[in-house]
Amino acid sequence: SALRIAHYLEQHPRVQSVLYPGLPSHPQHALAKAQMDGFSGMLSFYVKGDLANAAALMQSTQLFSLAESLGGVESLIEHPALMTHASLPTDVRKSLGIEDTLIRLSVGIEDVEDLIEDLDQALALSY
Repeated sequence: SALRIAHYLEQHPRVQSVLYPGLPSHPQHALAKAQMDGFSGMLSFYVKGDLANAAALMQSTQLFSLAESLGGVESLIEHPALMTHASLPTDVRKSLGIEDTLIRLSVGIEDVEDLIEDLDQALALSY
C-alpha cells in the first residue's frame, strides 16, 4: 500500500517530492532493493507551498490520524517540524531536510484506494 501511495504522490502536481526507498527516484533505491524483499509502510513527502499548506493537508485528512506514534496498523500522518523534531532549532532541522513542508505517513491496513482518495481530497483542500 505504501508503494502505491508513494507512486500516487510522486505524480501529484501539489507534491514537490517523495522520499520512499521503493521508488526508483530514491537515491538509495538500488541498495534498498538489494537488501529488502519489500519496502516499509513509512514514507515522507514535501508538499509545494508553505507551512500553511502542510497544516491544511494534515487537518483535511479523514482516514489518516494526526499522531506522532508511527508504526501501528492504522494510517497516521505527522508533521516532523511541528511534532517529533519541534525542539530542534530551525537551522538544524533544515540541515537535516526537515522543512516546514515535510509530511510523514505511516500507512496502515486500510484499503489503499480509500487512503489515496483521502490524500487526494486533502491535497485539493490544502490550497
